[in-house]
Amino acid sequence: MRSALDAVAERTVRSAAEARRRGGAGGRVRLRQLEVTVVIAVQAGLAAALAALIAQHLLGPGAHVFAPAAAVGTIATAIGQRARRTFELLAGVGIGIMIGDGLRFLLGSGPWQTGAVVALAIASALLVAGRGGALVGQAGGTAVLIATLAPMQRGLELPRIFDALVGGAVGLLVVALLLPINPLRVLDRAAAPLFAAVTEQLHAVADALSRRDADAAIRALDRLRGLDADIGRLNESLSGAEEVVTLAPARWHRRARFHRYARTAEHLERLILMSRALARWSATALQYGEPVPAHLPRAVRRLGDGIAELRRASRADQEPERTRQLVRESAHLAGRAWAEGVRSYGDALVTDLRTAGSDLLRGTGCHPDDANRMVRQAALAGAAEVRPPLRRELRRPRRTRITGTRRRARLAKQARPEGRAVASHPPAR
Repeated sequence: MRSALDAVAERTVRSAAEARRRGGAGGRVRLRQLEVTVVIAVQAGLAAALAALIAQHLLGPGAHVFAPAAAVGTIATAIGQRARRTFELLAGVGIGIMIGDGLRFLLGSGPWQTGAVVALAIASALLVAGRGGALVGQAGGTAVLIATLAPMQRGLELPRIFDALVGGAVGLLVVALLLPINPLRVLDRAAAPLFAAVTEQLHAVADALSRRDADAAIRALDRLRGLDADIGRLNESLSGAEEVVTLAPARWHRRARFHRYARTAEHLERLILMSRALARWSATALQYGEPVPAHLPRAVRRLGDGIAELRRASRADQEPERTRQLVRESAHLAGRAWAEGVRSYGDALVTDLRTAGSDLLRGTGCHPDDANRMVRQAALAGAAEVRPPLRRELRRPRRTRITGTRRRARLAKQARPEGRAVASHPPAR
């Protein structure tokens, strides 16, 4: 019998292992963030230098401060939103100039006029954009400059517009032509921790079912719930990589491969949600002491193997046939487990296993109807191995002469009027 000291020691070892695992994962995340930070910093520095140089040579002498500022604003925005940020920046400058000049002409200059100009510019920008962002900020900033500096320095409108055009164009030029990121590398680095985490936790759920350890299933559920930050980074990487393969001619040859990988990555969030459901049903079934057929943990493990195999095939740009095979095996084992006997929570676990398998097949490029059909057929085949379907052979009875005579007699009796005797021939005289 285990003592309390042994239980404490086991929990301590488990906590230390978990801390090491989280520390290693955190270090990998920080390393990926450092790489992205270095790339953005180099892009922003190059864009600022080029914007200042071009503005000085094309727009004449003067302090063209807004050109490098606009270039840096374009680069430093969220990856995947740079083209939109540039157009918002230019639109905001235009709104600020129009409202600032119009109200200054009508109201004159002064502190309260400045407040009115800024208020109307911000309100107009919010009505156009529907939310805060670069457009609103640039509209308000430009309105302030026009309302305060225009009375002392004439001709601010055109230089500010040209500075915005130069800065935004240079920022997009750096992103698209001079230093474009590798879209597949960015996407794979963002998707890798999610693939690894889902695979690892599904294997942990399978082990928990095998050992009937409800606490282990709950720990796997908690780890799956902690992947929201990684999901957000994946969505940003998808947007940024799509922007690069759209704008950068040097990356156009990667479009088809990127879209295949992106289709796979887009199903990861759905698979994470289904994996959480699997962990939750597993923990509940174990807590209620429900039976766990031996094939059920194997079905969960096959699903995790299929997710890991999908990432390998996506990186190598290969057809994910092995993933499809593993999904069919998972559904087959789930069908056997259901036929061997499960209760309410086990039945929900089998159902979600089939749903997760269908989602994984859709990530390989299968049509939803084909994915559902493949999973359904595999599950039914597995159940049929335990509970063969009843085969009823319907044989028509062979009609004999006696049965035919009796049938005619019965029909003749039914055709007689009730209470009337059958007339007989009169006796011969």
